[in-house]
Amino acid sequence: MTAKLLFDFLVDQEKNTITVRREFAAERQLVWDCHTKSELLEQWFAPSPWKARTKSMDFRDGGHWHYAMCGPEGEEHWGRMDYISIQAIENFRAWDGFCDAEGEMNAQLPCAEWHSTFEGFADKTLVQTVVTYQSLTDLETVIQMGMQEGLSMALDQLEVLLNELKK
Repeated sequence: MTAKLLFDFLVDQEKNTITVRREFAAERQLVWDCHTKSELLEQWFAPSPWKARTKSMDFRDGGHWHYAMCGPEGEEHWGRMDYISIQAIENFRAWDGFCDAEGEMNAQLPCAEWHSTFEGFADKTLVQTVVTYQSLTDLETVIQMGMQEGLSMALDQLEVLLNELKK
């Protein structure tokens, strides 16, 4: 019998944050790679049946990931993550938001700061991501857009990918 792995999705309306904690049965380096390499991000960073597609990625302080969420009928929703700071295999901070195909941010949709940390244990890794929005309205908007459901599906896909990569 496999032990149940931790998964929390916590909303704090006073701080305008979402805290996601997810435990994976994989070593920290592999989990880190799946969050920081475009060829691996593309395999999980979208709710099924959608797929992520990278237009450009430069994973370094001051770099970015410009990507599209591509739907089964040709839909495209563009996003951009600008990396603020990176401590290899430990954590990264980034500014994430919606944009167009050229990478211009969409001021009509919420942006947020993401702080992701990676804590390794014997054969598991705990990833905690705190997503901070500028206002309660922005937080409520992304909740209504289905962030919890979409992110949960994406993290399930990450778990499947990690299991395949460990073989």
